[in-house]
Amino acid sequence: MRIVFMGTPQLAAEALKAMAAGGYAPELVVSQPDRPKGRGRRLMPTPVHQAAVELGLPVAQPDKLDAEAVSAIEEVKPDVIAVAAYGKFLRKNLLDLPPLGCVNAHASLLPKYRGSAPINWAIIRGEKVTGVTIMKMDEGMDTGPTFLRSELAIEDDDNAATLTHKIALAGGELMVEALKKIERGDALFEPQDESKATDAPMLKKSDGVIDWEKPAEEIDRLIRGVTPWPGAQTMLCGKRLKIHKARLVSDVHGQPGVIAQADADGLLVTAGKGALQLLEVQLEGKKCMDARSFLCGMPVKAGQALTCP
Repeated sequence: MRIVFMGTPQLAAEALKAMAAGGYAPELVVSQPDRPKGRGRRLMPTPVHQAAVELGLPVAQPDKLDAEAVSAIEEVKPDVIAVAAYGKFLRKNLLDLPPLGCVNAHASLLPKYRGSAPINWAIIRGEKVTGVTIMKMDEGMDTGPTFLRSELAIEDDDNAATLTHKIALAGGELMVEALKKIERGDALFEPQDESKATDAPMLKKSDGVIDWEKPAEEIDRLIRGVTPWPGAQTMLCGKRLKIHKARLVSDVHGQPGVIAQADADGLLVTAGKGALQLLEVQLEGKKCMDARSFLCGMPVKAGQALTCP
């Protein structure tokens, strides 16, 4: 079975590695173009590009899925196109190209959390379980029929990064199982229940803004759901403060957004209900540090307020 694989971030790189290890190394890997990153704006390969090079697989990185890009894929004559977090829509001309279709490993239990940020929104909205679904792609946003899924628990200390890693590993295994079934001809696709569909739109920087009027439990989920990007943000002394990690404190109450404690024991902030012990923070222009180290260099006192950016 001839395969083309399309993906870009680390989640997709794990799927590619699993496919190669499972005997389904693709004839061509397609990833989005490499982008400059960091303060030096150094051009860095996408995780999928890097994984493909390590595996000795040919890579194409078209800026657009135009006629030239589709032609390059067509030359491979794939039986199936396997997709994981590629980051761009596949149009009908590409969806119809492989005789066995295009299959996608989506990081949610479809039809819940269709869209580009399913892991983040599952945490933010308080889900206890998520997972991976293999679906046959159509022209909609994650609307195609499904045939395999794997469930994963969302732990209380999971953030978007840790949960992405778990889902990436599970998704790789599930993609290999899916390709085996497709090759044998016993993949049975079922339509999604539209009445249960929910959206998981792309995150914006503004999605990370903390509203201290909300319950501490809800703010904690937000912090975990937007870490590492775009990061949970508030304002302290006129500067933007990112909160990377916090702990719920349910028996402390007070005016929302006010620092209740700032001493050797750490930084405690009250919310609409309960409070949060800030464990790892990052002041604008500074590195991330634990709260105690932060307080050594920042003259913060109990009674000061945190505000929205």
